[in-house]
Amino acid sequence: MLLELRAENYAVIDRAVATFGLGLNLLTGETGAGKSILIDALALLLGGKASPDVVRHGEEKAVVSCVFELTPGAAAILESNGIDSESDHILLRREIVANGKGRVFVNNQSATVGVLRQLAPELALVHSQGETLGSFDQAQQRILLDRFGGLSIYAVADAFSAWRATTDKLNELQSAEQDRLRMADLWRFQSKEIDQAGLAAEDEDAQLEAEKRVLGNAEKLYTAAMSAHELLYESESSAESALGAALKHVEELARYDTRFLEPAQQLAAAKAIVEDVDAEVRDFADNVHAAPGRLEEIEDRLAALDRLKRKYGQTLKEVIAFGAEAARQLSEVENRDALLIELKAKEEQDAAAYRVVAAQFTASRTDAAKRLEKLAEAQINDLAMSTRFHIQVTPEKSPEQWTAHGWDQVECLIATNAGEPLKPLHEIASGGEMSRVMLALKVTVEEAASGGSGRKKKSILPRTLVFDEIDIGIGGRAAEAVGRKLKTLAKGQQVLCITHLPQIAAFGDQHFLIEKTEKRGRTQTDVRRMEDSERTKEIARMLSGAKLTETSLKHAAHLLETSR
Repeated sequence: MLLELRAENYAVIDRAVATFGLGLNLLTGETGAGKSILIDALALLLGGKASPDVVRHGEEKAVVSCVFELTPGAAAILESNGIDSESDHILLRREIVANGKGRVFVNNQSATVGVLRQLAPELALVHSQGETLGSFDQAQQRILLDRFGGLSIYAVADAFSAWRATTDKLNELQSAEQDRLRMADLWRFQSKEIDQAGLAAEDEDAQLEAEKRVLGNAEKLYTAAMSAHELLYESESSAESALGAALKHVEELARYDTRFLEPAQQLAAAKAIVEDVDAEVRDFADNVHAAPGRLEEIEDRLAALDRLKRKYGQTLKEVIAFGAEAARQLSEVENRDALLIELKAKEEQDAAAYRVVAAQFTASRTDAAKRLEKLAEAQINDLAMSTRFHIQVTPEKSPEQWTAHGWDQVECLIATNAGEPLKPLHEIASGGEMSRVMLALKVTVEEAASGGSGRKKKSILPRTLVFDEIDIGIGGRAAEAVGRKLKTLAKGQQVLCITHLPQIAAFGDQHFLIEKTEKRGRTQTDVRRMEDSERTKEIARMLSGAKLTETSLKHAAHLLETSR
């Protein structure tokens, strides 16, 4: 739901804030007051094309912003684009600079127009004169039909995913045969070279470097070890001899005074530690000169490992992993014929499974289309139109046309005048007609979604629907029918509508007045939400013009009372 829309220095708007609510939000005002300017501002925030012409004369930049309730789908889009969503709301802001540059922010984080366009179908659908932002293309028509029929695409999507994964693997295996054979020679060489190196461990190079440091200082280390051995054990004044003598004296004291029992044990432990350390240094001294050619072996081994790391990875762990992958790819090539047979069999199996599910989906869509077109045609003809309406479901069964939502092309066809052939919906001439057809379709689907016609209730779409001047070319009973349909639609989702007709304005849950005024010698547009008493006067103005009469005021009050 759209909670707030702001515009600053935008066209003739100095600063305007509109806080929208649930249900039907109506915008009215004199012709030329700038009602569509707010819709244009919202269109910019949904990824519409910006122009420096919208910057208010004399200002450096225009700023438009809005706050929507955050939906799960919008949250997923934010996450995929690396944008934080720390609350239940999503803030969109766009700056248009007079020199033609501009910036986009989502939740106060820098973003792109592309992100806004990704978010647009999730947040709002704008139907304006001559244009449908996030246009009602065949994809949108298919989604609307599926929603009406309560159809879930999960089964067909899973079948498509399985088939696509198999076909991708099969295509990869079959493509570039010569290149693959050439690569097989390379993988064979790489795998053999790494395998023959006989890598002992991922840290073999670190172990060898430590051993190299020891052998490189063998003479110095041997002298140090023998000196330690002399002091610890060998000399007449060694630590072991001194501790042994001291231990005898303390043990003698302990025979007469128990307080020396623990010190005697400590001395015995110290003597044992000295003996252990001496054994360690003596073994080290014995081994440090045991292999005179060992240093050369280590240097050769380290050079070989360095060559491997330069070619296959920065660490031995990466080298080992590279070798394993080369061996895997080589095995795949060598077993290609058997793998091809296996993949072809699986591809046929997955394709057959997809055909079954897609055909079932086509049947369900065709049945839903027949029901929807009858209901929608009746709704459309209630809106001062005489139309024939048809929903065409065409299965495109060639694998090139398969998708995660099935193989059907869904297209709405309409004839707006008697004797004319059915044409695609986007080819109808009038933007007002397009908006009314969209309204009728949406009302039909939402009535079904909310449990109408005995159908099971489904979830309500969270998107905000915006209709700009839906009332072009209608009046009287048709206008009242449009108002009632807007009210019906607004029970399930938020609706914003610009209207010139009092019969429609009376149905609003929130009513906003767009006024053009002159302040400090400059024209500007303001927007404000009206109270009930003000609504009566505004609807009376829409009925009788600038001069209010007692009759028009009574008629306005009657319209408001009737709409409730």
